[in-house]
This record gives sequence, C-alpha cells and structure tokens, in this order.
Amino acid sequence: MSAAHPPPATGDYDTSNSIAVRKYNHTYGLIPPAVEPLDTQATRCLKQLHRKSEDIEKYLYLSGLRNTNVHLFYRLVTQNLKATAPLIYTPTVGQACEEWSQNYVQPEGLYLSYSDRGHIASVLQNWPQTNVEITVVTDGSRILGLGDLGINGMGIPVGKLALYIACAGIQPEATLPLMLDLGTGNKSLRDDPLYMGSRREKVSAEEEMEFMEELMVALTTKWPGIVIQFEDFKNPFPALEKFGGKYTCFNDDIQGTGAVVLGGIVSAVKQSGIPVKDQRAVFLGAGSAGVGVAKQIVEYFVREGLTEDEARRCFWLVDTKGLVTNDRGDKLADHKVYFSRDDNDGVQYKSLEEVVDHVKPTILMGLSTIGGAFTPEMLTKMGQWNDRPIIFPLSNPSANSECTFEDALKYTNGRALFASGSPFQSIDYDGKHQTPGQGNNMYVFPGIGLGTILSKATTITQSMIYASATSLSRSLNPSEVSSGALYPEIGRIRDVSIVVAMGVIRAAQEAGVDREQTIKDMSDEELEAWVRSKMYDPLKVTEQAAKEVHGLMNIASKGGAGGSHL
Repeated sequence: MSAAHPPPATGDYDTSNSIAVRKYNHTYGLIPPAVEPLDTQATRCLKQLHRKSEDIEKYLYLSGLRNTNVHLFYRLVTQNLKATAPLIYTPTVGQACEEWSQNYVQPEGLYLSYSDRGHIASVLQNWPQTNVEITVVTDGSRILGLGDLGINGMGIPVGKLALYIACAGIQPEATLPLMLDLGTGNKSLRDDPLYMGSRREKVSAEEEMEFMEELMVALTTKWPGIVIQFEDFKNPFPALEKFGGKYTCFNDDIQGTGAVVLGGIVSAVKQSGIPVKDQRAVFLGAGSAGVGVAKQIVEYFVREGLTEDEARRCFWLVDTKGLVTNDRGDKLADHKVYFSRDDNDGVQYKSLEEVVDHVKPTILMGLSTIGGAFTPEMLTKMGQWNDRPIIFPLSNPSANSECTFEDALKYTNGRALFASGSPFQSIDYDGKHQTPGQGNNMYVFPGIGLGTILSKATTITQSMIYASATSLSRSLNPSEVSSGALYPEIGRIRDVSIVVAMGVIRAAQEAGVDREQTIKDMSDEELEAWVRSKMYDPLKVTEQAAKEVHGLMNIASKGGAGGSHL
C-alpha cells in the first residue's frame, strides 16, 4: 500500500495545534477548525471521563485517547495524576488484564511468541520506532495478585510505561511494551475462544531461559543501551541473576518494590522513635517481592550500624505453611533460605497470628495478596505493643490488601504509621483529616529508568536501587515532613522523579558504570536543570511544534522555495 506522504502520528491530530502546524502535518481539515487552549481540551476529556460509570470503562476511554492523541493523554494524566493513575495502572489495570482479549481493539506493544525463537531479532524489526530507550517485559505468568493471565498481561507493560512517561518524562516514542507469549498454565484461558495468545501449556523454565537469552541479545543489538525492566514473572530470580550484571536491567517486583517500601520505612522508623536495632519485622508473604523488600531493609539497617547477621535477624517471614524456619521439614525455595529462622527451638508457628504473638513486631508488612489478613485483633495488639506501629499492607489490587486504612487507624487509636500498595481514600478520624501513604512503585521506577537512561549506565547496580530509595525519603518537602507523611504528595511526582533520577545518576557515577561524560562535574543544581531539560513535557509540545514549523517556514521563504504545502 502506498501513500502520498507518511501517515500523521497520533499526536498530530491535536486540536491545540496551530493552522500552520496542521498544514505541515497534513492534518488540516481532518480535525475541527478551532484551535483550542489546553484547558478546554482537558475540560472536554474530564467530562467524557466522568460520564463513564465503571473504572474499566474509564480505562478503555483513556487507552483510546492515548492511542489517538498521545500528547493530550499525557497532559490530562500529568495534570490529574491522583485521579488518573489508579485508572491507567493499579488497581484498574488488574481488571483490564483479565479482560484484555475480550476488550481488544487495537495493537499496543509487541508480542513475541515461543514459535519466534531463532528469529526474535527479525520480529523486533517490525517495531515502528527507531530509538527505543526502555522496555517493560513480562511473560504474564504472575500478573499482580491475579495469577497466570498469559498474553492478557500486556496491560502491565503498557500501563507501566505510561507511568514512566507521565511521571519521569521519558519520551513516548522511546518506550516498548513487550509481551512474551510462552504459553499459559491457565486452562480456562486456553479454552476461551476469545483468548488471543498461544493455546499451549507454559514452556519449561529451561526453555524460557533459552528464549530470554536470545531476546536479550536481540534487544541490545537493535537498541544498544536499552533499559530492560522485568515485570510480573512467576519466578523472577533466575533472569535477574543471569542478566543483571551483563545488561542494563532490573526487576521492579523485587528491586522497585523493595526500594519504594524502603523509602517509606526510612521515614516510618524515624517517626516511630524505635532505634533500628530494636525493630522487629513480620512479613506475611515470602515470595520474590517479600524477600526483595526485606533485603532492601536489611541493607538500610546495616548502613545504620548493624552487622548483616544482626539486620537479618530482625525479620520473621511467614508463608502459606507458617514461619519460615530451618527445621520446618519442607524444602525451602532458594530465595527464602536467607531469612529462615534457626532460633525457634523446634517450635513451628503455623499461622500469622501465632507468629505475631511470638514476635510482638514493631513492623507488620503484607505482600501476600490475602485480603483482610491483618485482623482487628492483630491490629489492636500492634497498637498495644507500640506507640507508633508500622503497618504496611502492600498487596494489590485493593481487594487483596491485608487491611484497610480505616481499620489500621481504628484499631490502633489513630497511631498507625500506614502505607498500602493500592490507594485508599482519606478519612476523618478523631477530628483530623488523615491521608494514607501509598507505597506505590511509581515513586521510584520512573526515576530509576530516567536516571539510568540519562547516565547511560551499562548496568543497574544495587547501589543505584538503594539510592532511589534514600532519594525518595529525602524528597519530602517541609510541610509533608511536619504532617508525618511517609511519602510525597502524588501530584509532585515529576519533581520526585527528578530527585530519584539524580540519586541514581550519582550512584552510577560512584560505581563507575556511567558513560555520560558531560555531566560528571556538574553541581547538583546544574544536574537538576539538565535532567529537567531532558524530560518530555506534554504541556510544551504544542508550543514547540509551532516554533519548529515557524522556523521551517522561515528557511523555506529565505530559500525562495516554491510549492510549499504550508
């Protein structure tokens, strides 16, 4: 199929574009004639959004907007992040993934099937963007707390990268949502006539790793320096261990979750008044996310003066069989061994309630996806044992949260230092308007990505991940600190991402893995201005397009060119 000129990009249909820009983009006449102010566009979009009664309808509306008018979408999101983030990512993205095949309308992202092994590189050639700087990759085998959703998990890379763009200003055209279609163990999906993935059993771990090896080579050959973020793999450790030191990659479930929780824990520990050496943390959930979070906090405790063994012994992990111990009688997964207890004197604590009564924790952390697991009795005891109990129910989506914000306040008499994984509404308690902290990974992963891209880091070191957490804890402004907040106000996320990115860049420089030489000697003030200048700003796109077209018109007029379509 031929065309007289390349088809316009989605951003070219923006009704804020001037007449000159429309003519240059060949969209003049294809959109209504009015040149609209940005606030008029936003008003229309918000009215359309508010007419949708269900969150999934709002998700689909916003997806359509992103695919037809990318700059307008990001203007709407960045200016209304608190309202739109739960719609484009958690918790709504969970339902969007479950219904991905039945709601499918248009292509979003790139799908690589197991049948593509041997020629993955050739499939990558079909991606239309030439300069990809970051990709989010999943195999759909463990989507949020929803299990194996196969290719329906594509909503995760799509949503995650939307947040990279909105929160950290990564260029939209520099992102690649990537789904690995390696089969699914979910029989109901394989039997679903509308399911759009391969109807085969999930490949073996060995076959998947072989496929991943080819993928990593293909990605980095086509786009040298690309940042690769792994997401929602059922067993994320093998890929991270195999590729972490060789490629510029990280796993947000392990490292990003650990960093954002650590950022909140640093603030909470300070507010609790209990020194690090006396903290006792019970974790419900000993999977990849739980262990990743605990290891990040261990590093913080060590940096605060504890030995590694002393820090490790501050943690009690609970899985489906109870407290993780050396003598429990089952073979522990490799990642659990580090925190396995040897001081239980042969007693096996088989429930969370038993472990909590035994430990009397200062920190109660949930990464179990078991809604309501932190019972009123448990929360009451946390309030009795601690002046400021630290309670972090981090499971997504909201229905899987181990407790609600209201219950945490109610049963600790308003004294809980609270952060959740999914959003909860602010409430009035004891005459005060209380706003819950949300340990959302979007506080750190956008800044990790941005800092890694801008520093041109060859790998993502643990020191860079740790720097993202400590930078997050430093990003609270004076009013947030005085109010007792554990995390910054979400509306400041772009400023927070700059702070996080700067911390990541400095850590990359200290580790010697950076390749961007021009910023090595910059002061913090100079680096901040430089980072800000590199960020995509959807509010400035219209103005920039007008200036570019005006400049081209001037060049054409000075050169006496004829027949211009302007």
